[in-house]
Amino acid sequence: MEGRLSPGRASSPCGLRLILLPLMLLLLSCCRAEEEVLMNTKSETTDLRWTNHPADNPEWEEMSGLDEELNMVRTYQICTPKSPSSNWLRTRWIPRRAATTLYVEIRFTMMECSGLNQRHCKETFNLYYYQSDKDEATPTHPAWMENPYTKVATVAADHLLRPGGDRRSNIKLVRLGPLRGAGLYLAFQSQGTCMALLSVRVFYRKCSSLRRAFASFPETIPHSLVEQAQGVCVENAVTPPGEHSQPPSMLCGEDGQWVGQATSSCACRPGYEAVESDVRCRACPSDHFKAGPGPSGCRPCPTYSSTKIPGSAYCPCYSGYYRADSDPPHAACTRPPSAPRSIVSQVNDTTVTLEWSEPLDRGGRGDLTYRVLCSSCGTASKGLAGSCSPCDDSVLYRPAQRSLTQRRVVVWGLHQYTQYTFIIQSLNGVSALSQSEPASDKVNVTTNRDVPAPVSGLKRTASSETSLTLEWDAPVLQNQYHILDYQVRYSPKDGEEAGQWQYVSSRSSSVVLTGLHRATQYQVQVRARSQAGYGSFSGANSFSTQPDGARNSQLVVMAVLVSMGILLLIAAAIVAVYCYRRRRTRSDISDKSGHFPMGQTMKVYIDPFTYEDPNEAVREFAKEIEASFVKIEEVIGAGEFGEVCRGRLRIPGRKENYVAIKTLKGGYTEKQRRDFLSEASIMGQFQHPNIIHLEGVITTSCPVMILTEFMENGALDSFLRMNDGQFTAIQLVGMLRGIAAGMKYLSDMSFVHRDLAARNILVNSNLVCKVRWSPYLSP
Repeated sequence: MEGRLSPGRASSPCGLRLILLPLMLLLLSCCRAEEEVLMNTKSETTDLRWTNHPADNPEWEEMSGLDEELNMVRTYQICTPKSPSSNWLRTRWIPRRAATTLYVEIRFTMMECSGLNQRHCKETFNLYYYQSDKDEATPTHPAWMENPYTKVATVAADHLLRPGGDRRSNIKLVRLGPLRGAGLYLAFQSQGTCMALLSVRVFYRKCSSLRRAFASFPETIPHSLVEQAQGVCVENAVTPPGEHSQPPSMLCGEDGQWVGQATSSCACRPGYEAVESDVRCRACPSDHFKAGPGPSGCRPCPTYSSTKIPGSAYCPCYSGYYRADSDPPHAACTRPPSAPRSIVSQVNDTTVTLEWSEPLDRGGRGDLTYRVLCSSCGTASKGLAGSCSPCDDSVLYRPAQRSLTQRRVVVWGLHQYTQYTFIIQSLNGVSALSQSEPASDKVNVTTNRDVPAPVSGLKRTASSETSLTLEWDAPVLQNQYHILDYQVRYSPKDGEEAGQWQYVSSRSSSVVLTGLHRATQYQVQVRARSQAGYGSFSGANSFSTQPDGARNSQLVVMAVLVSMGILLLIAAAIVAVYCYRRRRTRSDISDKSGHFPMGQTMKVYIDPFTYEDPNEAVREFAKEIEASFVKIEEVIGAGEFGEVCRGRLRIPGRKENYVAIKTLKGGYTEKQRRDFLSEASIMGQFQHPNIIHLEGVITTSCPVMILTEFMENGALDSFLRMNDGQFTAIQLVGMLRGIAAGMKYLSDMSFVHRDLAARNILVNSNLVCKVRWSPYLSP
């Protein structure tokens, strides 16, 4: 159906309804085809003045008449059923503009020959064209013959005029191309036809402007099967930077339809999201943002941020909140942490151990770190404390002074009997962006205090399922101080509670820990306290709450289970080796017997001439089709025993499709019939996507026919010559692979083709190549 009505063309009420429905569907489609009319005789208001041949006795007569809508039109008529002579009618020069493929729509009527009772009467006429770069034709040039004219088709009527019958006209649409000249002439040849040319319309199809994949493609005239139309990104869409980014492109088919998917890297730019599928980008609303290009949509602003500007690529943070440089745009805004809490110091000679608790507010981030600042405030014995200055490089820190992730640091290298101030600062990823100093807490210490030495000899004296009894050796003091008490801390060694210390105190060198978990390992540390303060914790020791007897019984059970597992593995290995050797022995016996494994079969080609009755081979390999299911449309060639036609096959319950039809002309012998149908008996055995498919045969009526799938682009040799230089290497390799796959299939079936050549390869509209075979190929 046409994409739009050409000027000067009307329709009857019935025809108008038939046109409006497809028009409505096409208007809803984003890929509709448009037509550009180059010539339309229905819109002419004066004589057409076409050229007749022979000029001395013209048979084509120009007349005025009424079309179906009772509009006055100019027509040509001819009726020479008594003479087989050629009578030509040539149009004026038609410029083709930028199109390389044209379409010719012919509306005509034709008399039925049976009613005229003339032996030379025909019900077909021929259509030709002649290309030229300018209007140069004369009554004698070019010569009135098939060469230099190019034959387009032999046109047959679908509806013939009969006395007393309906006066129905015929409409034929033919394709011309590829064209290279600046223009062309059309020529109509009649050889005994009684007909009337009601109208001739010449036009080309073009792809309408299109938006797809965030790219805009202009109105495009197709030029070849492989030429891509170039587009541009739509407003507020961009092509991401990179060496692989290419301009948008899409294939405009010669029928004026956009083909396939658009090749486009266009995407909505930051701050814009897609609407209406993939054709437009709109700005993100207030309090929404989109950080980068791509198909993702706008997102609400993260916590503690907002924007009032449409089309924002990020949301600014509230006052006092920040987003680190390493944070993605969709991360929430955060703030610096609060100060660390509860700093505890332990002094041992000139070494200080500092521990503290986590801040109450981490600022909403997980990258919390600490920094230790040291200041020396003078020697306490000389009364110089109070004038503080930063510690020099002789003071060392373990594990580090800055970027601490744990809440403990050991400082050594301090001076004797000196007062120090230590400041612990909390920092996170946005502390550097804040204008204020990091939150901190501080502690004052004095070196050379005689605290107790670390406790040693920690051991378990008893245990139960929920308790541990521990004791240790008391440290020896070198001064007048004595031990005031001990502090014990413990936590599970593994699990979720690992590292969560619990503290108990004891005045003696032993303690009972209660309320513990059953069969759990605990790590325990002990330190002593004197008047000088706490000493260092002892090294961590591990103890289990499970009683000794239960522990020993568990070890025995575990040993038994491990032994049983090893025995089972050994038994499984022995069985596996035995089964493998037995299977190998059976396989060797099977191979030596010379038989194929069960289930492996292969289909092999069967020569139909081995059948006593050749008709039996036809019935076995070919499907019989009723003649009423087939409609012949036009003759496209000649075969060994008759004509080759194009037609339509409509089987109830199946989709109508085009078929190629080989006919057996009348007067054949039985041998000719058998040879003709042998082709179907052979083709019916092949089922492969790269072998011409047999649809069926018609043997119960006359003429006898063979129906195969219809290949739109014809033989490969002529198709390549007509489109020379228009295919990519990938497309050509794809054609070769299809041919190779078809030939391999024939070889696997033990069938010898005997004549593989480009003329015996047919090409369909999708550039799929298929091998054809005929008993009349050259040996």
